[in-house]
Amino acid sequence: MEKKNPIEEARRYVANAEEVIQKANYDPELKIYTDGKYIKMAGNTLWNGCLIALDAVLDVRKGKGRPSIEKYKEAAGQRDRKLLAAIVAGYDTMHLVMGYDGNKGKKVCDAGFDYAGFIIDRCALLMPKTPQTA
Repeated sequence: MEKKNPIEEARRYVANAEEVIQKANYDPELKIYTDGKYIKMAGNTLWNGCLIALDAVLDVRKGKGRPSIEKYKEAAGQRDRKLLAAIVAGYDTMHLVMGYDGNKGKKVCDAGFDYAGFIIDRCALLMPKTPQTA
């Protein structure tokens, strides 16, 4: 079985989140989406895509249990300050505000997609180069 490129896989998650958020029915007059269920789904999908990219460049999977956001922040702080800043803001926006709260504001959702794109692109820059990706 061929191993998938984690950056391509992360971008596939973002594409899936774009499809999901279309189902949330945007109200241009109010500048909000009308169905929080799809906002939650999109936010969680975005964050999961980011985790795939982050796992490819940060060594956080050692030890017992699943890594906490604190482990991701610590590892990013040692590796790349811009990535750390994006993780902090992106986690709050995608995972908490969209994923848990289901905030329907268009600007909030747009910010979630922007953070996901930045995190994934930054991880692509930080990925170790192999003969296939060089």
